[in-house]
Amino acid sequence: NPLLRLGLLRTPLLAAANGAQLLLGAAWVSMWFFLNLYLQQVLGASAFAAGAALLPMTGLVVLVMVALAPRLLARFGARSMIVSGLLILAGGLLWLSFVRPDGNYAADVLPASLLAALGMSLAFVPSLGTAINAAPPMETGVASGLVSTSYQIGSALGLAVLTAIVYGISGTAPTAVDLTRGYSAAFLGAAILALVGAIVTAIW
Repeated sequence: NPLLRLGLLRTPLLAAANGAQLLLGAAWVSMWFFLNLYLQQVLGASAFAAGAALLPMTGLVVLVMVALAPRLLARFGARSMIVSGLLILAGGLLWLSFVRPDGNYAADVLPASLLAALGMSLAFVPSLGTAINAAPPMETGVASGLVSTSYQIGSALGLAVLTAIVYGISGTAPTAVDLTRGYSAAFLGAAILALVGAIVTAIW
């Protein structure tokens, strides 16, 4: 009686939803990490101020997931929602890739981060629901654990890869300009991951 029956992984919708969650986690969590570093190391914000600067994203995520995403899901379906959400997330990340060494929160961070949060919120709910609903009734709990694990693995792998990219670009003794170049590359890389997630979802 295995905890995870390997044959479950061959369920097409479940596999696609896990792929979407993996890439969503890779893009979204990496964005949070590097955005916090950009706020502190480039713009000079304190740890508390940088954390507070991310609160608008948190509020929007909660609002969209609770009030908006379920209604849109019922109207447009999971596939359209996931693809649209990942494309919007990619757009927000692409916008963030234009951060400047002498930038400011209101112009360089807030609008792009809210756009990314909107996209993440729209993609997360239907991809999670699709994964659970694609499994046989007796294995919905396993499917739920599997898709949560996919998100966490994607977060870890995406962050590791993008951190290596940032370090390679910014160097060992980076200036604010060097750091900005590295973080910009990380945001661009995360945007590509979200775009790949949208393509995977559209195909599968």
